[in-house]
Amino acid sequence: MSDQTLTIKENKMGVMPVNKLLITMSLPMVISMLVQALYNVVDSIFVAMISEEALTAVSLAFPIQNLLIAVASGTGVGINALLSRALGQREQQKVNKIAMQGLFLILLCYLVFLLFALVGVHLFMSSQTDIPRIIQYGDIYLRICCAFSFGQFFQITFEKLLQATGRTIYTMLTQGLGAVINLILDPILIFGLFGMPKMGVAGAAVATILGQIFAATLAFTFNKKKNTDIHFTLKGFRPEKRTITSILYIGIPSILMMAISSVMTFGLNKILIAFSSTAVAVFGVYFKLQSFIFMPIFGMNNGLVPIVAYNYGARKEKRIHQVIRYAVSYSISIMIIGVILFQTIPGPLLELFSASEQMEAIGIPALRIISIHFVLAGFSIIANSVCQALGNSVYSLVVSLMRQLIVLLPAAWLLSLSGNVNAVWWAFPIAEVVSVILCALFLTKSLRKIKKEME
Repeated sequence: MSDQTLTIKENKMGVMPVNKLLITMSLPMVISMLVQALYNVVDSIFVAMISEEALTAVSLAFPIQNLLIAVASGTGVGINALLSRALGQREQQKVNKIAMQGLFLILLCYLVFLLFALVGVHLFMSSQTDIPRIIQYGDIYLRICCAFSFGQFFQITFEKLLQATGRTIYTMLTQGLGAVINLILDPILIFGLFGMPKMGVAGAAVATILGQIFAATLAFTFNKKKNTDIHFTLKGFRPEKRTITSILYIGIPSILMMAISSVMTFGLNKILIAFSSTAVAVFGVYFKLQSFIFMPIFGMNNGLVPIVAYNYGARKEKRIHQVIRYAVSYSISIMIIGVILFQTIPGPLLELFSASEQMEAIGIPALRIISIHFVLAGFSIIANSVCQALGNSVYSLVVSLMRQLIVLLPAAWLLSLSGNVNAVWWAFPIAEVVSVILCALFLTKSLRKIKKEME
């Protein structure tokens, strides 16, 4: 038996009762994601106080911010899956190597967005609208967010390392710190309180990146002092093609899957701005509000993925099936709550963002129509995450392509030809029906495959 074998003790992901494990792994992340969602909403509420044009600019900048998160999170998924599998196999040297190669890869990703901040931001904003004030706001906001995005890149990565080893309580603290700092600094920097200069939209961006930098610092500290499953060292480090390729093999489909959302948002913004800039603002507000519903499920996924990956590596098929059943049940329950809220109080939700009469006229039907698909989306999210954890990320990529580019965008464009902006929102439920059918098929195929492997 090699020196690497049995150097890692049996992790709780292989022995703790499944329902308790999912809850204890996920609850800290669910709480932190809710805090993150609160920050997203409050951030936009403050921006809306500047003007509707400022809110529209931030909405138009969202595809790039989403792309940044996609690259960081998708790469993190690759790191997370490989790490969890190596932990299940109890290979300490492999765990350490994956962590260090992942951090190097994340640094390269940040440099790409730094370059975009220097040369690409204005071109991106002016490609969506010709309204000078909106372009100006968007330029300022997006350039700051991208140039200093190293905070977000390393925050997400260090949090993924904590999640992969079952220490999700610490990620709750890091995300909570980032969100609280952002919430405190937003009004201070935007409106110039307590003697600070009044920075407007730039203040919102600075508050965002400062929150991310502090969160990244705390996440790094937790990994160094509390994460005994991973040992960081630069001694003898050099980029290793094989490990980086393995991370990207799992991570790229996840990156593309989330990046597809950026393409969809960009395309839908182009469709909506043909009606009015207010329609774009409504779409941006919808994304902020729905994060309250979706973020808890994404938080649960952060607990689900390492559990599935660990037990796959440890060849414990029964535990994989159990955790999937629990996750689907919780996800659908959360989505039902979301449907009830969006159907019953859309007006008060929009009023949080200083909504004008025109915004409410567009936004109330939008929230009610789009929320119809929430329950189906709850199942799809869990199914996609399980496929990724089992190494079948390409399935998730296919689902996202079909849902957002092949179905949703064309459907939205065709519906927009009616001249009625309310018709555009029906593209979301239409696309989700296709998504849930594909997810059910791919999940079944993945589970049959691992059953054969373990037999």
